[in-house]
Amino acid sequence: MMRILFIGDIYGEPGRRILMDNLDQLKSDYKPNIIIVNAENSANNGRGITQRFYKELMAAGVHCVTMGNHVWGQNDLVEYIDDSHIVRPLNFPKAPGKGYDIIKYNQQTVLVINALGRTFMNANLESPFFEIDKVLESEKADFTFVDFHAEATSEKVALGHYLDGRVDAVVGTHTHIPTADNRVLPKGTLYITDVGMTGPLDGIIGVDRDIVVNRFLYGYSPANVVANTKNQLNAVIMDLKKKTIERIHIED
Repeated sequence: MMRILFIGDIYGEPGRRILMDNLDQLKSDYKPNIIIVNAENSANNGRGITQRFYKELMAAGVHCVTMGNHVWGQNDLVEYIDDSHIVRPLNFPKAPGKGYDIIKYNQQTVLVINALGRTFMNANLESPFFEIDKVLESEKADFTFVDFHAEATSEKVALGHYLDGRVDAVVGTHTHIPTADNRVLPKGTLYITDVGMTGPLDGIIGVDRDIVVNRFLYGYSPANVVANTKNQLNAVIMDLKKKTIERIHIED
């Protein structure tokens, strides 16, 4: 048995609050063995993670934290990432921390990998495809889970098929909009293009909607402010042995 609860991009204080308000109920309802969250937007300004919140996650029973393009949004992360269960994107050429972690549950191990897409993002990154290959060659575990933090849906689907049958799950993050394509790929890998975000429901991908609308209208707006609206939580529960992946959506 291996059930993984993965919670999509936590955005700002609203995301932290709805997660903590619902985590115990999620544990009770879905009985996960491992809990993983993406927290690259969890700081108050939506950039990075604070050490305080990381400790809150660990105390609440989270096993591993994945990140993304805003991994270094809080400068002090470099001071403790090496001793943490925070997994930064694997395909930075050289960076503190690690791009994967191995989580133990009873007598089983789960290899957790985080990687960044390159399309419409950062062409200076190493290839996520080849970098994941290297980890799969060097590290052995009973199960392998990949959080692919990418902009282009085509790049996410491509990585899913590239890894199909070689890893147990590939989930997409970053675009903050949940997709309805949760499925089992032809060779048995669980897949979804984007889990969605955990935070403001009626902002625009977490940001105050007026700021973003004005940016589209006039090409300029003030700095991003986290939206103050009702909140949402988006997640997936996966059974890696039974080959099931189910979407979870909660609103305030």
